[in-house]
Amino acid sequence: MLNTTIENASRRSFMQGAAGLTLGFCLPATAAAPVAGQAASAPPVFAPNAFLRIAPDNTVTVISKHLEMGQGTYTGLATILAEELDADWQTVHIEGAPADAQRYNNLFWGPNQGTGGSTAMANSWDQLRQAGASGRAMLVSAAAKRWRVPAAEITVRDGVVSHAASKRQARFGELAAAAAAEAVPASVTLKEAKDFRLIGRSAPRRDSADKTNGKAVFTQDIHLPGMLVAVVAHPPRFGATVRRFDATAARRVKGVVDVVQIPSGVAVLARDTWSAKKGRDALSVDWDETRAFRLGSDEILARYREMAKSPGLVAHRTGDPEQAFANAANIVKATYDFPYLAHAAMEPMNCVIHLTEQGCEVWNGEQLNTGDQSRLAEVFGLRPEQVKINMLYAGGSFGRRANTHSDYVVETARIVQAIGGKAPVKLVWMREDDMRAGYYRPLFHHALEAALDAGGRLSGWRHRLVGQSILAGSPFESMMVKDGIDAVSVEGAANLPYAIANRLVDLHTPKDIAVPVLWWRSVGSSHTAYATEVFLDVVARAAGKDPVAWRLELLAEHPRHRGVLQLVAEKSGWGTPLPVGSPGSRRGRGVAVHESFQSYVAQVAEVTVAADGTLKVDRVACAVDCGIAINPDNIRSQVEGAVGFALSAALYGEITLREGAVVEGNFDTYPPIRIGEMPRVEVHIVSSAARPTGIGEPGVPPLAPAVANAIGAATGKYPDRLPFRAEDLRA
Repeated sequence: MLNTTIENASRRSFMQGAAGLTLGFCLPATAAAPVAGQAASAPPVFAPNAFLRIAPDNTVTVISKHLEMGQGTYTGLATILAEELDADWQTVHIEGAPADAQRYNNLFWGPNQGTGGSTAMANSWDQLRQAGASGRAMLVSAAAKRWRVPAAEITVRDGVVSHAASKRQARFGELAAAAAAEAVPASVTLKEAKDFRLIGRSAPRRDSADKTNGKAVFTQDIHLPGMLVAVVAHPPRFGATVRRFDATAARRVKGVVDVVQIPSGVAVLARDTWSAKKGRDALSVDWDETRAFRLGSDEILARYREMAKSPGLVAHRTGDPEQAFANAANIVKATYDFPYLAHAAMEPMNCVIHLTEQGCEVWNGEQLNTGDQSRLAEVFGLRPEQVKINMLYAGGSFGRRANTHSDYVVETARIVQAIGGKAPVKLVWMREDDMRAGYYRPLFHHALEAALDAGGRLSGWRHRLVGQSILAGSPFESMMVKDGIDAVSVEGAANLPYAIANRLVDLHTPKDIAVPVLWWRSVGSSHTAYATEVFLDVVARAAGKDPVAWRLELLAEHPRHRGVLQLVAEKSGWGTPLPVGSPGSRRGRGVAVHESFQSYVAQVAEVTVAADGTLKVDRVACAVDCGIAINPDNIRSQVEGAVGFALSAALYGEITLREGAVVEGNFDTYPPIRIGEMPRVEVHIVSSAARPTGIGEPGVPPLAPAVANAIGAATGKYPDRLPFRAEDLRA
């Protein structure tokens, strides 16, 4: 690894780790080998598939193949391994794995290393338990040989290996060298859930202290000798290119070293970020907008509404929807509109690349390790193994860093190429770059119809969606776009769990909208849950049904949906009167339930709507079924964060195009909610013995529809567009 300079000595010490015992899952029996760069006299370690390292000082290092971007991945993965290892939690440290799909494959994507789709815990569950149990078995075997006692008589607890009869004890570090010489067991016995001591308990997060005291290393903390900082001028409209530019004024800015043209714009390189930013501000660029996209949001939406008047490609069909509607006693209709959304993570895009004769080294909050490694290899004409990626912390992502085009990473590489590789380069995107030159949750239009028979029963359902495909042109297209249907466009709609005998879901995917789109936290469910759950309440009102009771009736074949719905109804006090609000205000309670990433979440929101349409979300009760709760506190934190994230979008989130240019630029025009707007959030976790499933995203989809249904209960008006607008809610 190239010598890096972190801003202080404590950060540098954080990056260092002692080498001892290293092992992984499914290792060959003779996998013991020295770690690269380790002194010959140091204890041997296992090199392939390494998830665990035990140092002579008893430090247990868990190697995380998944990015930590604030969601608690490091703590969750370390908990799984440490549980089976019986480690002392206070000695556990976590570091990001290098880019290596052979060793660190996401088992749900493979062969591909990356973080996304709320898969980290689920795909690592068996793998890390096996790795931890193997390590424990090898420590026990080493101790048994040293003490000449049967291995069956040895116990392990909190990082201490003990033999009660002889009163011998040894900490992990004392046994690391001897354990490294042991054969990796062909099979191990995993703990029963009743014996868990870490899993299911709220162990403190292992990254909190370093993020508080400044030791945690993010991309912005990396400073290499001779490094230049780059800021890029991007075109104001998608599809525009550089016709010519004048760098005279930019080069006069103190600290500016170079100005170069790259495919995505013009990069200004300087000794520091501020000088690069000032240089870019002074740059004069003449943009060629011959092929630029020029439609505005209103024009796109008008086109989508027109498309929705005709049938699309069928994503799901059950029964005979046409006959159900022909025989209906009552037909209910509604449409819903959803804007483009930015990811707006706290840390905008950034990346550091150093090109040498041996290859390329990268530092960033790396989310799609294999994809970025492959694309950088293509850019530089290298083999993938010559691209070394150092996975640092990321300050949020919500899907933005998981870009299959590797946009900002490749942009950094193009800058390095443009300067002939003469210096390492740190690319820094300003908030405005991220907001106006990034990727977005697609704009969508939904049209729904429900048929009620003479007995008020829901006999038919038609749901038409119009919006861009996220998967088109990505490596996932061949797997997840079938017969023209993008699976993520219709997720949450095509697999609607309610017992409706006659149902049709179809989709229009416009191919001439050149706005870059990408998955956004909870992906398709971020809009399908709203359309389905709000419309279900509208239909319930038309049928004279209680929203919770009707859902429970329609979910008779889905016990986990019913489980969270019943729990949240109980905990929220569903059916009890709400306290009266201030004079002129109206109060309401609304519910929504949704499954995404194999996790089930139900939420009940309580709102107050003032006479002028001002909305206050007072309380949100949540029930979550995500299988075994690895760390209940982290689950609660993720759901609380999801409520805040989703509420920000519901109240304010909207990326607006005007003649093809993004209007919003920073948090003044794309605001998150403030602390005073955050409701009281209660999270109730269903006790489960099922395998763990995702939790990073599933808390997002039910929030907006639960709030909308509460608004409907309070005012009789169910918002048909997001974000909520006061003019739509006024008395």
